[in-house]
Amino acid sequence: MAAEREAGDTGDGVAAGRARVRADDIVDVFVYTVVIALFVEFFPQVISESFVLTLLTAILLKLVLELVVHVKGALLRRVRTAETLWRRVANIATLLLVLPGSKFLVLELTAWVFGGSVYLGGFFPVTGLIVVLMLARGGVRRLLAPR
Repeated sequence: MAAEREAGDTGDGVAAGRARVRADDIVDVFVYTVVIALFVEFFPQVISESFVLTLLTAILLKLVLELVVHVKGALLRRVRTAETLWRRVANIATLLLVLPGSKFLVLELTAWVFGGSVYLGGFFPVTGLIVVLMLARGGVRRLLAPR
């Protein structure tokens, strides 16, 4: 711990002005890469022109899905702690917009970043992809968790 502090770690996960990459994050990217490659192999509407693009897509999805999970968690906390019915309904409505909106965000970001070199197949294929990504991530994390 002292060596980390000497290396510029402030104790909040930020070392010398940059975000710290955890081992879980690297494992997630590898799991996402395998799942995306399998989707490219078995679903003709999912396209990635190379392994490098598949890896970069996995990194992009990791970043986007972490953001979406954070936003969903914050909205769920707001639903639970809402003091009035109106605020609870507004937060639930926002959550219901974020759920499908996150899929469109993934599709649009992928199209913007990679152009026509990566295509995740549309709303329903990307929804299936994200569900499988999250299940695979959870399964691998459970498999690797210390007992």
